[in-house]
Amino acid sequence: MIPVNEPVIGARERELVLQCLDTGWISSDGPFVGQFEQRFAQEVGRRHAIAVMNGSAALDAAVAALDLKRGDEVVMPTFTIISCITAVLTAGAVPVPVDCDPVTWNATPEAILAAVTPKTKAIMAVHIYGLPMDMDPILTFAKERGIAVIEDAAEAHGLTYKGRPCGSLGDVSTFSFYPNKHITTGEGGMIVTDSDAIAEKCRSLRNLGFNPKRRFVHDELGWNFRMTNLQAALGLGQIERLSDNIAKKRAMGKRYRELLQGENRLQLPAERSTGAENVYWVFGMVLDDSVPFDAQEMMRRLTECGIGTRPFFWGMHEQPVLRRRGMFQNLSLPVAERIARRGFYVPSGLALTDAQMIEVARAVREALG
Repeated sequence: MIPVNEPVIGARERELVLQCLDTGWISSDGPFVGQFEQRFAQEVGRRHAIAVMNGSAALDAAVAALDLKRGDEVVMPTFTIISCITAVLTAGAVPVPVDCDPVTWNATPEAILAAVTPKTKAIMAVHIYGLPMDMDPILTFAKERGIAVIEDAAEAHGLTYKGRPCGSLGDVSTFSFYPNKHITTGEGGMIVTDSDAIAEKCRSLRNLGFNPKRRFVHDELGWNFRMTNLQAALGLGQIERLSDNIAKKRAMGKRYRELLQGENRLQLPAERSTGAENVYWVFGMVLDDSVPFDAQEMMRRLTECGIGTRPFFWGMHEQPVLRRRGMFQNLSLPVAERIARRGFYVPSGLALTDAQMIEVARAVREALG
């Protein structure tokens, strides 16, 4: 089986992790946490970085730091992972999902801005599968109306939008370091911001809301979202290779395109979007309507050929857990609905070899019939 993702862990990462073990600094109090935060903040051009245990925790703390009130609306893409909408609901706010573009698979500025109402207090911009949302119209609109922008850059390590790093664009931005990301700490996440107030609130929220003057005295409720020194050591080693990882991912995207050239029964990822070149976090594809079966069947056929796959996101407006709560009952967002049923991605981890890519492309053509 060719796995859908296999991370690359090098000698530098092993060296730093062994330092943790040899010194006994394995908890969140270790020195690598602060070093990783500082190095990551520099990478994305931010004043503050707050390391947490995973990307979902980063979203929870980032949204909570905005002090949204019950009933406040947050406009966001429907085509994303459920962590995004969970953070909004946990904060007591109301998510307003919008459809995505059929080519980039990102929510468009037009869809986002059309959904804004007087109750809108935040916009959550999520960069999908290696291309960014078109941010400038959103940022301009939000600034004019005093609306906060939460930027989820979990899939956008090393990606730039009009020359600016993704993760540097929102009032508060978040990252994930899951093993399939361009930087991994196994599990882990990061909140980045230029706001002193948001940074201070996020640091408090990740550490159980301890009072800085008197430990175990709490003025607010927080979580234990701390990143360990072991995770941060791994991240420090990984961040040193980020530019090389991006170059490799783009080369892999180009190679897949060559291998699948002329296959008109598949929509391949867009190479570019407004102000950006794809970093191919994953190599996704969507079955043309002429193909007489859906992505589930395609993935079953690829599994039989020894190829690992993953389905596309299932839209937030169609999630059973939210429908049972009475949410989005009559909402239809057709682009997200279609690609959720006809989209999937193939092996695209950093350890993937050219021989494996050739085998994946051969199996894709065979599975199509």
